[in-house]
Amino acid sequence: MPISIQGVDTVGRARKGQAISAARANRRELKALRQLQQEAKRNGDLATWRRATAVLGYLGGISVIEQAAQLDVTRGSINRWLQWFEAAGTEGLRPRERPGGAPRLSDAQQQQLIALVEAGPLAAGYQSGVWTGPMIGELIRRRFGVSYHNHHIPRLLHKLGFSVQRPRKRLARADAERQALWLKQTFPTIKKKRLPVEA
Repeated sequence: MPISIQGVDTVGRARKGQAISAARANRRELKALRQLQQEAKRNGDLATWRRATAVLGYLGGISVIEQAAQLDVTRGSINRWLQWFEAAGTEGLRPRERPGGAPRLSDAQQQQLIALVEAGPLAAGYQSGVWTGPMIGELIRRRFGVSYHNHHIPRLLHKLGFSVQRPRKRLARADAERQALWLKQTFPTIKKKRLPVEA
């Protein structure tokens, strides 16, 4: 049974200048919208909460311009959400998994890579005892015939459960007390000195 909502007639399609048809604005969808809004609020999902709130507001008679200001989004975003709702209902406002590309390494290859990284670079035939991104990239190319850009290696390692660590450089035989003293006294005075600006 259609309900009366501002700007929507009961014929089943949106009136001229309106984004949502009466067929879409029914009690079942309104209930689902409110549930989505509450669920998003509980989960701290601001993007989904904004989408549900914008559609509910629009159905309640709040203009797109007013809502854009209230929700701190563009009018284009709200209009896009209204289109999604008109096309697919409340489900059209839910977050979707981004498809992305298929992983270049299969699950079995990823497990092999984990074992290789855990065994260390010496076991893989490298001279260094510490992995670097380019070394892992070369290992992947050599073992699996797959090339990754060096900037993607840290993301891949993170996905596999590793953390990228950057060592602090410190002299092996340095006096720790003198280093601490230098950091506390000498270094701050160096930082405070400003170099003359050349015109």
